[in-house]
Amino acid sequence: MVSSILLLKKRVSVLNITVFQTPFFGEEKGYEKVYETTVKAFNHKDALEKIFRIFNVPDLIPDDYEARFISTGDILLIDEGRKGKTYYRLQPGNWEKVSGENVR
Repeated sequence: MVSSILLLKKRVSVLNITVFQTPFFGEEKGYEKVYETTVKAFNHKDALEKIFRIFNVPDLIPDDYEARFISTGDILLIDEGRKGKTYYRLQPGNWEKVSGENVR
């Protein structure tokens, strides 16, 4: 008997990402846009992990990036066009969905 295996191809999307930081680490207000980029990812979790890695490994940081490393309290915007915008704030150990009211 021959068994067949169904392989599902995961769909990769190109997501628009905006990084927001406060002028000084630890502040809770005054978030400003510090960088925009795109990332290929399977989902939001994948995108958040990739962006965290890119902006925390010195050899991967883009040459035109002038802000600090991504750290607790920083906010990422994932803009999927018609699908909408989702904001995430880095908490100790994970990313948490937040409203975009604190960013400009």
